[in-house]
Parts: sequence; structure tokens; C-alpha cells
Amino acid sequence: MQLNRKARSNREIVYGINSVSAAIEGEVEKITAAWVVKGREDKRIVELENRLLENGIHVQQALRHFLDEKTEGGVHQGIVIEMQATPPRDEHFLEDLVENATRPLLYVVLDGITDPRNLGACMRSAWAFGACCVIVPKDKSAPFSPVARKTASGAAAVVPLVAVTNLSRTLTMLSDHEVEVVGLAGEAQSEIGAYQFTRSTAVVLGSEESGMRRLTREKCTSIVKIPMAQGVESLNVSVACGVALYEVSKQLGSLQE
Repeated sequence: MQLNRKARSNREIVYGINSVSAAIEGEVEKITAAWVVKGREDKRIVELENRLLENGIHVQQALRHFLDEKTEGGVHQGIVIEMQATPPRDEHFLEDLVENATRPLLYVVLDGITDPRNLGACMRSAWAFGACCVIVPKDKSAPFSPVARKTASGAAAVVPLVAVTNLSRTLTMLSDHEVEVVGLAGEAQSEIGAYQFTRSTAVVLGSEESGMRRLTREKCTSIVKIPMAQGVESLNVSVACGVALYEVSKQLGSLQE
């Protein structure tokens, strides 16, 4: 996980009302410092400030330019916290998750997503549609930066991010455990809505520019597409992620758990 350069090596900067609220809700014990913009009267910020104080966290008043510098120009909405960094989970975590599953699970696999906003948006969709984790390769993937966390809008505190050394090997492991590995590609013949999802499923999405890599595609059980109106070439990867996860979660009943 890449940390904000302004933060210490074992800390990360989190900012924005939704992200800070989610951190207080799920990771409050990791918060080490907090700042709110001086002179701003905003009920939402006052509420967050009170929640921080109730948890024994000192909240400092700061000028806007200090928060701008702390977030490297991010849209902080007047509130910034510093937290102990949470590194991504690894293959061992994923294997335990797969082996101990007692119901069909929904996995999200991102093959080479390099835009942190797309990563954050995909994590938010994963949270919204009941996915158990988001899997990314350690290399050639967007870092889970403060920008990604803010875009995720709270998902980071709920949905584990799993970084694997070898994505192809990970997909083989999933298949060996009877997880359906379904890739998303615009040129596929089958539509996702016609596919029958009845067991644990990993939805695989490729990079913004070139889609899934060859080895990743070869590990997929099936390749499907999202039907679109004539003349529309493709969807943004985070939008495609949301559409695909909705369809799979609807069939698997992920939102009813």
C-alpha cells in the first residue's frame, strides 16, 4: 500500500467526511491524530469531531492550507485523520477465506487497474454488492492511496483488499476450490445476464486500456459481456464492475446474508 508522502512510513492519511466516518466506525483504534479546518461551521464535521473526542482522540484546529498540504491537494472537506497503515492481505488470508466458506462467496479480481479512483470505486461496488474481498496483483496495480480510500467511501473498513504475487496462480487456486472464475470482456459472445451463477464466483476485470492479460483470460472458466446499446464501445471499468457485481450478487443472494 502506498502511503501519503506527508505521513510517516507506518501511517496513512485519510480525508473526507465519508472516509473519516467509516474509519471511526470500523477502525477507530487505528486513528492516531485528527485535524478539522478552523472556522468552518458544518454539522457533519462537528458530529465527526464529537465522535473522535468520545473515543479519546484529540482533534486539532488547522488552517485550510495545512489540510491542503497534508492531503496533497485532495478534496478533504475540512477533516483529515492519520491512521496506522493497514497493509493488504495476502494469499494465506485468501486461502483461509476460500477453504472456510460455508456459503457461495463473491470475489472481485482486478487485473492491472492502475487508476486509484477506479480501484476505490470498484471496492465501493464490492461492498455494495456483498463481495467478500477484492483481489489485485502486487505489481502493475494502483496503490491503495488516500485517493483510492476516499473514492471507496468507507469500503476499505469493510472489504479486505488482497494483494497476490501471482494472479494466474491465484485464479488456479480459486478454480481448484470450485470457484467459478468469470472474466468480463466486451468481445465475449455470452451475456452476463444469461449466465447461471450458482456457486462461489470470482468476477475478473481487466485494465482500463487493454483488458485482461492473456494468462488471466486463460484461467477464466467463462468469458461474458455486458450488453450495451449500439454505438457504445465500452464502459469505465468501475461502472462495468458495478453492473457485473449486481447481476452476480442477485443470483447468488449475496445481499441477503
